[in-house]
Amino acid sequence: MPKAGFKSITVSEEVYDKFFDVFEKNKSELVMKGINSFSGYVTYMLEQTMQKDKTFARYAPKIEKVAVDDDRVVLKDNIKNRIAEVAIQKGELFCQLCEEKDCVHIGYVFSLPDVYEVLNSRGIKHPK
Repeated sequence: MPKAGFKSITVSEEVYDKFFDVFEKNKSELVMKGINSFSGYVTYMLEQTMQKDKTFARYAPKIEKVAVDDDRVVLKDNIKNRIAEVAIQKGELFCQLCEEKDCVHIGYVFSLPDVYEVLNSRGIKHPK
């Protein structure tokens, strides 16, 4: 039974092992963030995911993913009622609708987990 003020959850061994491996590999960096236990790490990851979902939910009704190709993402901007094409140009993302390298469409593309993984593997980072 968990301690008072806590709840327990059940996850598959595969999920547990993946999280535990990441925790073990990044233990020293996590301690710097104040995360001293595996339970604390899982709590931190859940909080991060909820924050991302909150941001995603704020923009999702306004922007929708239409298609993903090898070097571009096509979005539907429901506010402007236009199609926004975000393409990789010279190793960076460029929004052809806004004609910018940092706009809400670029941010939305980076919020898509499947697209983010591909961009990250290519060394393309979100402009800060």
